Amino acid sequence: MLLLTHFKNDQDHFLVMVEDTSVPSDICSEQLPATPCIVVCGENPLTASVYMVAVDQMIVNDHILSFTEALYLMFCLYYILNISYPVELGATLEFLQRCIFRINPHKGTKVEKREKKRAYSVNPRVLSLTSKIAAFDWGE
Repeated sequence: MLLLTHFKNDQDHFLVMVEDTSVPSDICSEQLPATPCIVVCGENPLTASVYMVAVDQMIVNDHILSFTEALYLMFCLYYILNISYPVELGATLEFLQRCIFRINPHKGTKVEKREKKRAYSVNPRVLSLTSKIAAFDWGE
């Protein structure tokens, strides 16, 4: 996914790739992260025919037909279950939160706290990308 690459975030905490014929019982729970993730049944997240969503190393929905729906469900699980964003995905999830889902708290972030790191109300890389998108001339 392009956002993961842009923010240099770890894809393994976001997407788990399995064979296109996989069913939930085929997937080893140890290969799933504890945080919400999308399980892609196929070789490519954009061309797969079926997706699953997992949380706490357990498949919670095993028949999602579009990547968009899987992304929406995965993101909702972070809010419904009040799960902090893992540091490995912090910038990507914060960008999705603020720019795609339009959840813009005035202060604070759902990214896990790091010791010895300066805490920003908005990740500087997320702020930079959103500013560039806002400044882009879409009309001509």
